[in-house]
Amino acid sequence: MWTPLSETEARKRLSRYGPNVLPAAEKQTLLRIALETLREPMILLLVVTSIVYFLLGDLRESVAILISILVVIGISIVQKRRTERTLEALRDLTSPRALVIRAEGTRRIPAREIVPGDIVSFSEGDRVPADGAIVEAALLAVDESLLTGESFPVDKRPAPWPGEEDSKHDTRVYSGSLVVRGHGIATVTATGSLSEIGKIGVHLSAVTTESTSLERETGRVVRAFGLVSLVVCVLVASIYGFIRGDWSKGAISALALAISMVPEEFPVVLTIFMAIGAWRISQKKVLTRRFPAIEMLGSATVLCVDKTGTLTENRMTVQDVLVVASDVTREEVLRTAALASEGNTADPVDKAVVSAAAPVIAPGYLVREYPLSSDCMLIAKAYEGSDGSVLLAAKGAPEEIFKLCLPGATGQSWQAALKQMTNDGMRVIAVARAGLQHPNFLPKNKGGLKLELLGLIGFADPIRSTVPDAIAELAGAGIRVKMITGDYTGTATAIARKAGLLDPQKVVTGDSLEAMNEQELRKAVRDCNVFARVRPEQKLRLVNALKANGEIVAMTGDGVNDAPALKSAHIGIAMGARGSDVAREAAALVLADDEFPAIADAVQLGRRIYDNLAKAVRYVFAAHVPIAGMAVLPVIFNWPILLMPLHIVFFELIVDPASSVVFEAEPAEPGIMRRRPRPTQSRLFGRSTVWIGLLQGLGVFVAVFTAYAMAIHRGHPSNDARAIAFTALIAGNLALIWANRSLSRMVFQTGNWRNPALSIITVGSLATLLAILYIPQARAIFEFSLMHVRDLAAAFALGFLSIAWFELLKFVGRRREPR
Repeated sequence: MWTPLSETEARKRLSRYGPNVLPAAEKQTLLRIALETLREPMILLLVVTSIVYFLLGDLRESVAILISILVVIGISIVQKRRTERTLEALRDLTSPRALVIRAEGTRRIPAREIVPGDIVSFSEGDRVPADGAIVEAALLAVDESLLTGESFPVDKRPAPWPGEEDSKHDTRVYSGSLVVRGHGIATVTATGSLSEIGKIGVHLSAVTTESTSLERETGRVVRAFGLVSLVVCVLVASIYGFIRGDWSKGAISALALAISMVPEEFPVVLTIFMAIGAWRISQKKVLTRRFPAIEMLGSATVLCVDKTGTLTENRMTVQDVLVVASDVTREEVLRTAALASEGNTADPVDKAVVSAAAPVIAPGYLVREYPLSSDCMLIAKAYEGSDGSVLLAAKGAPEEIFKLCLPGATGQSWQAALKQMTNDGMRVIAVARAGLQHPNFLPKNKGGLKLELLGLIGFADPIRSTVPDAIAELAGAGIRVKMITGDYTGTATAIARKAGLLDPQKVVTGDSLEAMNEQELRKAVRDCNVFARVRPEQKLRLVNALKANGEIVAMTGDGVNDAPALKSAHIGIAMGARGSDVAREAAALVLADDEFPAIADAVQLGRRIYDNLAKAVRYVFAAHVPIAGMAVLPVIFNWPILLMPLHIVFFELIVDPASSVVFEAEPAEPGIMRRRPRPTQSRLFGRSTVWIGLLQGLGVFVAVFTAYAMAIHRGHPSNDARAIAFTALIAGNLALIWANRSLSRMVFQTGNWRNPALSIITVGSLATLLAILYIPQARAIFEFSLMHVRDLAAAFALGFLSIAWFELLKFVGRRREPR
């Protein structure tokens, strides 16, 4: 017998244990996050550059850099707040109010005020407010899919008294689970962070989101260039100041060199690529919460999927109907089962039966009901017709129905059929009926029923129809799909087979995982694709084992139990329609309509983004070589300053949109989903990318230097020589853009009709250049002289020819490729 707490004792325990909510993480202030971000070396360099621009009177450039700093700080704030929102979503999942029984009476109170030792009551449709031990139950069934991943409700009953036969049913309820049938009373055993859902929250808060290799690599490159440029700038300024006595020119040259050498485009390009990529992928109903996850998808080698709600639809449906004889139809079995069901209920079996049999018209009015009970798991309803006869419809556990049928009607063949259906992962009920001449012939209890077996109905959470093709496409792209579920082995095997997973019969269970050491676990995750009866903390362990094997791990899920693994994986993908708020907050990507094929679309986009990022990086390296070289040459040869900050700012107006918009808009390379995932050791700033970019830039530098040297040699004044060299630089830069669209296809083979941004940048750059050269006011600002058509043509020719060697290499390479 249970004893309710008094209000006084409840208040004491509330003070001792705290409210029934997850502990909130300490929130960081905006100022604290901003100060942490400002410690980054690249941010410090941008701050210094902004100050220098301000001191030189270039307010516009100073403000632009400050705005970029604010954008970076804003992104950091968004990322820091994600964990807080995740925990808040987890807290909101619990029932806001609960029915509690205390010594002073029964009343509803906020769930946060429940304490260990409280007696709580709940019924169909309620969420369980805290973990507890059941003390009373009437046909109680609870949906725990958010915690366990199992789609079938779990029957509950009180723990047996000492000396009673042990129960096969669960005797505990858990916070956040949903009551789908019956009524129950439980003694609260754990609240807040000590509950099962609270433990998941603790795990989740301890999991840190890794920065991607691309983010780390970009940061290293920018910091290295920033340090080198700072040293070179100091050297240039010192040469002008101490040797030539011209500190003003030294400051201008050093500033120009700083702008030309620091590849500040890299963080901008990375951010813009990810932002536009997020917009593109949203058109496929995939929402992005962490931008770098899009690029990471291109290198994913393993996709871990939950069964319920991911591969399956997370709803019970009639999967199979076996009839007892040829004169009994499938519709007859379903109609009889529907007559024994409740029409308006949360029970998923009744809902599936009524849906499959609809429409159902009762053969009369209901005169007797034999309800479901713990000692006999079947339900029967008797209907009296207009002629006084009675039709009795019954459904329930097969072993209970078989007991009440005629001897011999439920022989070995039906037992074998029942075993086969359960092995296929189905939940099975038996359906029977009886005909009586008058209601008075109805027995007082279910044990007196004499039934005629009609058949068996198998229920399953159906696999999504689009899943097998999507898994096959991912397999063709070299991505191995692994299923991790809390469901039973038979169900997991059946779903894996239908989904098309490799070796579906090879299953590792949660109990087996528990006994494995880390080395054994790493081998298991390498060899097995199906994991069943897995607990939430084991999902996290599986993901970490895959990561330890060097895999790039994507993880899908929809339940609270998936959240820690979603956050730990390189790419967490949550189901948006049926998924919990906790899963969505923990994930990097969200499938808005739960369509599994969208993952393959996201992988293709991720690969396309990385390919185009490599093109942009190669171009940025190439573009900075000639402007850095032409900023240093006047120092070496004691020539007039060639490039001043204004010239480089104009040049950057081409480089920035070209690197971030033109290359981003490039369509995917042919066969992008038929190649293996990008090797984990590959780097965006790899040797080939850097060296090809530097060589291309060297070609443009030679062209620009040639144009400038020829002009000086022919006696042109400095303004003439500067205009000619600048024109050659712009022409060479446009040639770089066109050439870097592909490493294999030549310029005339890529075409521009599929990339309107390329045409806009090309036409806009040429038109602006001509305006600067031939509008007197603009020409004076840039310190150019009026160019003759012959000089203009020569400058363009040198610029375009600067990249001809690269096109020749493409031509030779394609000729050597096997047909």
